[in-house]
Amino acid sequence: MSTFRNPFDPNVKLNGCSCGRHHSQAEHDQAEALSEEAMLDRVVEGAVMRALFPHDETRRNFIRAVGASTAMAAISTFLPLGTVKDAFASPGPLEKTKLKVGFIPITCATPIIMAHPLGYYSKQGLDVEVVKTAGWAVIRDKSLAKEYDAAHMLSPMPLAISIGAGSNPIPWTMPAVENINGQAITLSVKHKDKRDPKAWKGFKFAVPFDYSMHNYLLRYYLAEHGIDPDTDVQIRAVPPPEMVANLRAGNIDGFLAPDPVNQRAVYDGVGFIHTLTRDIWEGHPCCAFAASKEFVTTMPNTYKALLRAIISATATASNPTNRKQIAEAIAPANYLNQPVTVVEQVLTGTYADGLGGIQKVPGRIGFEPFPWESFAVWILTQMKRWGQIKGDIDYQKVAKEVFLATDAAALMKEVGLPVPNTTTKKFSVMKKEFDPAKPEEYLNSFKIRKVSA
Repeated sequence: MSTFRNPFDPNVKLNGCSCGRHHSQAEHDQAEALSEEAMLDRVVEGAVMRALFPHDETRRNFIRAVGASTAMAAISTFLPLGTVKDAFASPGPLEKTKLKVGFIPITCATPIIMAHPLGYYSKQGLDVEVVKTAGWAVIRDKSLAKEYDAAHMLSPMPLAISIGAGSNPIPWTMPAVENINGQAITLSVKHKDKRDPKAWKGFKFAVPFDYSMHNYLLRYYLAEHGIDPDTDVQIRAVPPPEMVANLRAGNIDGFLAPDPVNQRAVYDGVGFIHTLTRDIWEGHPCCAFAASKEFVTTMPNTYKALLRAIISATATASNPTNRKQIAEAIAPANYLNQPVTVVEQVLTGTYADGLGGIQKVPGRIGFEPFPWESFAVWILTQMKRWGQIKGDIDYQKVAKEVFLATDAAALMKEVGLPVPNTTTKKFSVMKKEFDPAKPEEYLNSFKIRKVSA
């Protein structure tokens, strides 16, 4: 990532690939990994240099003229970088240090989980207990009961909680996306000859929760193939840890699930991967770091420290060179309870598909924390499409109040992560463009839906 490049190297660009020899920064990152301490230095130095030299070429010419050591010494005379780094590492008095953060044992929770064994929480002065939880309803209930200070949630859940879909409305927030992509449609091995979704009438599918990207993406995929998800198939909620057993027992024909559930079905020889969800919507959000509005506002220093730890872990997870180490850290029984090889296949994107092939998809799962408000608007259109919410809704207002893009941007700047210059963007789902400024027009364009707009 550009965040961690050496700003005192005149041959380094702070935009684009850092050395100019790679097609993308992700490709460059595979050739270079930094320790967390070095990343902290780069974050602070990069932020300072970007502020002093808004035009990158000016910075590069200055360093070429005086040299890196002279440039660093000169800048340190009026802005001691060591002091800035110390200030960065110490966010201020923490209102609370012992925290409980709930998670579901899936790779979508990678930043939240890995921050524990790899020390990201402790380096922020936090004593965090990450609590493995059986299902999303339990995560929701324990969060509402304040048994958890924060939690790993499905990205639609904070929206549903805030607007009162399925429960009484309670202001909830989503300060960061945990992962993008990272899901798949997996079918029972007995259906290897039924790759056309039109042949799936009568199938029984599982998704992790009603208010989930899994539910909305499965419904979207089915509807685009002419299958009404409410009348032509059955869809029911099954906790991710129970999905493979249900597939093995023949209780379901398939599922749209988070990983490593899909890969475990292949590993156990009971399922095959029909399609990755990145092929439905490249870059879609999946899970999130979520907390109540009360926690965010009454414990701002603790909240920022917790979010800083998670965003730092996310930055590490985004580098492909770290994926095998991360797989080893999160595979044990107290976290994912999966064979390391299963987790590795998901995180590296080199995996067996259950059809006799080995696929190489580096973007099978990604880690980008920015909570785009347009993601929230799309989710709300699907909640309305399938009858989970009715009547008029102020899409943009709800999105802004729940998906804390502005807060996330401030904290990402604080740690030196690159921040988009807008909180919304257009994107395509199965080649159909979504414009977040026209949600009702988008909703009305669907022939298959449960209720009219």
